[in-house]
Amino acid sequence: MPQNDSSAAPAWWQNAVVYQIYPRSFADSDADGIGDLQGIIEHLDYLAELGVDVLWLSPVYPSPHADNGYDISDYQDIDPLFGTLDDFDRLLAAVHGRGMKLVMDLVVNHTSDEHPWFTASRDGGPAGPMRDWYIWRPPRPGKEPGAPGAEPNNWGSFFSGPAWTHDEASGEYYLHLFARKQPDLNWENPEVRQAVYAMMRWWLERGVDGFRMDVVNLLSKDPALPDGPVPDHGSYGDGSASYVCGPRIHEFLAEMHREVLAGHPRRLLTVGEMPDVTIDEARRFTDPANRELDMVFQFEHVSLDLGPGGKFDPRPLRLTDLKVSLGRWQEGLAETGWNSLYWNNHDHARAVSRFGDDSPEHRVRSAALLATVLHLHRGTPYIYQGEELGMANAPFATIDDFRDIESLNHYREQIAAGADPEQVLAALRARSRDNARTPMQWDASAHGGFTTGTPWIAVNPDHRTVNAKAQRADLDSVFHYYRRLISLRHTEPALTHGDFRMLHPDDERIYAFTRHHAADGTELLVLANISGESVQVAVPDGWAGTETLLANVAAVEPLPARHTLQPWEARVHRRTAS
Repeated sequence: MPQNDSSAAPAWWQNAVVYQIYPRSFADSDADGIGDLQGIIEHLDYLAELGVDVLWLSPVYPSPHADNGYDISDYQDIDPLFGTLDDFDRLLAAVHGRGMKLVMDLVVNHTSDEHPWFTASRDGGPAGPMRDWYIWRPPRPGKEPGAPGAEPNNWGSFFSGPAWTHDEASGEYYLHLFARKQPDLNWENPEVRQAVYAMMRWWLERGVDGFRMDVVNLLSKDPALPDGPVPDHGSYGDGSASYVCGPRIHEFLAEMHREVLAGHPRRLLTVGEMPDVTIDEARRFTDPANRELDMVFQFEHVSLDLGPGGKFDPRPLRLTDLKVSLGRWQEGLAETGWNSLYWNNHDHARAVSRFGDDSPEHRVRSAALLATVLHLHRGTPYIYQGEELGMANAPFATIDDFRDIESLNHYREQIAAGADPEQVLAALRARSRDNARTPMQWDASAHGGFTTGTPWIAVNPDHRTVNAKAQRADLDSVFHYYRRLISLRHTEPALTHGDFRMLHPDDERIYAFTRHHAADGTELLVLANISGESVQVAVPDGWAGTETLLANVAAVEPLPARHTLQPWEARVHRRTAS
């Protein structure tokens, strides 16, 4: 059937659960301390046991690794760190053989500065045939090239400093919204777009099942490149920045769909990561009639606990704010479009440390609660590797323990500005992307069973008690709770097709909602106590005594009219209209 055909039956991915693999940190098969494709192959049975439907593979392309692979130097090969194209083909065949699908990371807002496209663009000078493949501009009028303030506009990089780097040979600047080694492609150039589409078709012909598209709403910029807000991860959702959702973004994505995805014999999955996207824009992107994308990653709910200073200025999260945000997105995409559901990924700190309680007393229960709340919303849930074990933030001691370019740049910038080093480190410990990138904890052995060599980043020492081997043997573990939750997701139509209604919107500890499937009259009730204290909750009329489908506590007695939820208790009930 055609991709995104609004007249077609519900798509397979609406009932699916996606698992993100960060290959560098998943499993190392050759003792070099870096995860690889063979390591993934060796753990596919684990993922099949978990019950997930789709594997999203973070970049495995050749790269200088300035940004851990999101700076790509060749789109049509595999980095030797991870293996070969033959290894990839074996992985893909093994994934398909287990009834799962595989989605590649598509990073086409920018390349590495070592990509042949960029070297040709730079070395050919302003008159070169590939100059216009990237975004080059002269310095501001009257400014000396290379001097502070001579950049073509005031845009800042997401990774600190200006978003422009001066090229001494030509006297011009190139744009990079991320690291200086990640120059932005010029999507206004049709040759660039056709080269990207040809690459996408190459991977689809190889057998991949879709793409997760990195910062895809940044592809179109206002051609005037006006001064404007500086990217600081501080607030998302107003769509005001001139580098976000530019004037041709819908045209570009519709063209991509038409040239690459439309009419494909396999039903593919496309999800676009979109910082600063609004609900109205997301609805337009994911409306099947527009034939652009299947779903988007929005950042609003993971920005609610950021202070004025942005990502590294954390503040306590108010549950009422979270309910307003997630509720708005549930309502906003209820009739048209589709939500992607996530707590964390390779760019965010561990969910159980950020939104739950990672203490020994509450880690298991709060990890299970967060999964319950997330997976039972309307949308496609995403699990980040280790989330199904309740993996937590790492106890980084000094700046030397960090590896992430964003964290290291932030530290240098803050220290140069006179900040207290310990305060900067405290913020990094809470929010650094490295928290998500510590190795997968397979067992209690040295380096958590991730490698027999020296890992590229240290394994969290709590792997001695928090690991996959121990949890697979414990039916009360976070792992087995995820298995039950995924099974429920697959078997309850109300979770795919049902309406969503938020309950107790003003309660600062209770997160509760219902999902109602009108076709068969089935309704689910989710009750969750997002706090470390017992809380009494009024049960909605008609729910007392109903069937318990799932709970993260041992006692699942019939539900009374007023129920006292234990700390971090979550429970799911079902009833059917007579």
